[in-house]
Amino acid sequence: MNPRLLRQFWSLVETTQSNILLSLDDASLIQWLLGQLQQQRSLDNDEASILNDYANSKLTLIRDIAQNRQALCRGH
Repeated sequence: MNPRLLRQFWSLVETTQSNILLSLDDASLIQWLLGQLQQQRSLDNDEASILNDYANSKLTLIRDIAQNRQALCRGH
């Protein structure tokens, strides 16, 4: 995966509201993230496939980030 796409992916995770990241099941979350990236830039089939596999491998981290962000918001 190229670095630009990787940065866009994690930027999307960081800017997405935590409740969205936490409310969707795994398959829906991956589809939602891919759909958002597709709107930002045109993904070819190879990029979409690689990104799908990558996102699937990072689901636990994505949800941990969202939970931590949500906890921080509640603490303020």
